[in-house]
Amino acid sequence: MCHHGSMLASQRHERILAGLRDHGAVRIADLTQELGVSDMTVRRDLLELAEQGLLRKVHGGAVSPQATSHEPGFEAKSALALDEKRAIARAAVRLVSPGSSIALSAGTTTHLLAVEIAADPSLRPLTVVTNSLPVAEALHRAGDPQLETVLTGGSRTPSDALVGPLTEAALASLRVDQTFLGAHGVSVEAGLTTPNLDEAATNRALVAIAGSTVVLADHTKWRTTGLSVFARLDQVDVLVTDDALPSTDQEAARDVVEQLVIASRDEPTRLPRTPSTPAPQDGRTSR
Repeated sequence: MCHHGSMLASQRHERILAGLRDHGAVRIADLTQELGVSDMTVRRDLLELAEQGLLRKVHGGAVSPQATSHEPGFEAKSALALDEKRAIARAAVRLVSPGSSIALSAGTTTHLLAVEIAADPSLRPLTVVTNSLPVAEALHRAGDPQLETVLTGGSRTPSDALVGPLTEAALASLRVDQTFLGAHGVSVEAGLTTPNLDEAATNRALVAIAGSTVVLADHTKWRTTGLSVFARLDQVDVLVTDDALPSTDQEAARDVVEQLVIASRDEPTRLPRTPSTPAPQDGRTSR
């Protein structure tokens, strides 16, 4: 058995593809440790595999190229495009008003939004409905009685979402001011998609109970398509994405959604606003 340092490129490629098959996504940071090579070597390996159509590069790693029906686990997705997701969460929390009721779908970006909400006492009182175990845990850790969390029942998915008939029945009896949704894929043609059929049904239920729908999707989700469509893009009231989305795709989105918010990755973490301060609009908006 060879040492990591003397691994041939073909052996590294085999290990990378095995990680994709097992987990649906791989991180550059993990691969450098596992393979015992430099960051530059891993990036070069990923580029070669991407050129062969064997994977799709994303910020911080890679995902399976076909994967319309494969869903990486929550931990695997958490480290991908992390700076972009954090920027989106900082922009999205400014759309939340104290005294309102909101719903947060499952997903790594909505989880970061929950962390922002939990850290901002000026958003109280607030009621949050969610089918996400990580979201519920992030809100619970705030220990604030004015931050009420309603967790649906249901069966657990790889994304730590609760889905199925129990979830949909619970949501059908509720109404919220806003639903904040993540998505596996976003495109003008296909709309919002996810690889999980049950999660798609739950997301449709979350859209149905909301006064307005806000979608949180970083640029790597654009033109990616999952197995099941849960909403058309023209059903979206606000689309929050990051400034790495190409201008042509920004214009395409502006033609369809009610409002587009572009979150800057360079903006520092904001301070919690005081209750008397109105929520500022983050990023550049259209319409």
